[in-house]
Amino acid sequence: MNQNNQNTALLVMDIQGSIVKNLKDSTSFLGALTKAIQTARANKIPIIYIVVGFRKGYPEVSVNNKSFSRLKSGAMNLDTAESTKVDSAIEPLPDDVIITKKRISAFSGSDLEVVLRAFGVNHLILTGISTSGVVLSTVREAADKDFIITVLSNCCADADEEVHRVLTTKIFPRQAEVLESEAWCAKF
Repeated sequence: MNQNNQNTALLVMDIQGSIVKNLKDSTSFLGALTKAIQTARANKIPIIYIVVGFRKGYPEVSVNNKSFSRLKSGAMNLDTAESTKVDSAIEPLPDDVIITKKRISAFSGSDLEVVLRAFGVNHLILTGISTSGVVLSTVREAADKDFIITVLSNCCADADEEVHRVLTTKIFPRQAEVLESEAWCAKF
């Protein structure tokens, strides 16, 4: 059993339907993530869904922001309620917290840290799309904020499989425990 479930939260980051549809193998990814969510629920671990979203017309996006400035050209739509919906395979329950962020990290442009502190959370279990985006940025920022971090490697995905492998085997272990979801679930 986890040493202190009361101080732990599972972060499900950027698993929006519009993002999931770009995965090569969403079935095994969503299957592993579903089991992690079920384990968290069974052990009374809060699940916090993080979505990326903007106001109509993207007033939060600067032309200087290379990652998001393409949104203004219509390359991707993240300014409607539909575009920020979590994928139906892992839909939040009414008591789950949903946080909308405005940047890559789950902390930037959101009230995530306020919610975590209110819950008394000091251990984050991270999942998300993409490994080189939200997961990397959140690992770095969470480490700087002195959170204990666990990354569920098969509950993270990236368009570049080699980048995912390097991050989960060489970079993340410097600041986080990296486990497959099955190993994490087996702790309970």
